[in-house]
Amino acid sequence: MGQEDLMNTAEDVADQFLRITKQYLPHLARLCLISTFLEDGIRMWFQWNEQRDYIEVTWSCGYFLATFFVLLNLIGQLGGCVLILSRNFVQYACFGLFGIIALQTVAYSILWDLKFLMRNLALGGGLLLLLAESRSEGKSMFAGVPSMGESSPKQYMQLGGRVLLVLMFMTLLHFDSNFFSILQNMVGTALIILVAIGFKTKLAALTLVVWLLAINVYFNAFWTVPAYKPMHDFLKYDFFQTTSVIGGLLLVVALGPGGVSMDEKKKEW
Repeated sequence: MGQEDLMNTAEDVADQFLRITKQYLPHLARLCLISTFLEDGIRMWFQWNEQRDYIEVTWSCGYFLATFFVLLNLIGQLGGCVLILSRNFVQYACFGLFGIIALQTVAYSILWDLKFLMRNLALGGGLLLLLAESRSEGKSMFAGVPSMGESSPKQYMQLGGRVLLVLMFMTLLHFDSNFFSILQNMVGTALIILVAIGFKTKLAALTLVVWLLAINVYFNAFWTVPAYKPMHDFLKYDFFQTTSVIGGLLLVVALGPGGVSMDEKKKEW
């Protein structure tokens, strides 16, 4: 079997998977995507005093502002999750969660930590894909109205979402000299480039989902660490952030790459 035959077989398997799961995949994707906001909102409730004290000491902003910060994070994240899962005011919920990401990036000094900054940007990429999906649903209400083609904002949201999502994988590359690390880096880099440019997008994104899921369960198994240890919270944070990026990739699989992609341009050739 040649390389082209192997690729065609893999694409057939991916298409068959999509046909079987197309009714459930968008729901699963949304649930995965908002999981880090859901977990963080719940954590704000159970660690209210610790979070408030941290902000008050770090920023010397006083008790009232620190309390307001925690309350805003709690309500903003849990409220946004409920709206997205119930499919109500999705665009407003996404903009609210964008605001939460920006606020936390500054408040927790993530701006100066490249790894965490890239992961937050990847999370923003997932939200961009949610916005693109909500625009699709809005347009479907007017199915009988003539259209000039796919809207440009939606196309560029999908492009931006794809490009930002791959930043997560940049944080997973290991610059070691052993064979396994080199192979993993080569395969991973090839896949993220395919997703970013939108070539064989669904197959590449689905492969990344499987790869990232395996890495997440193996390396971020927070349930194996006692809850009183700091590593438990660190691994839990990583686990749910990675799960959110998996949700973004599942949206790419469900929605396709959009108009600004090589897959779409191939149809015109």
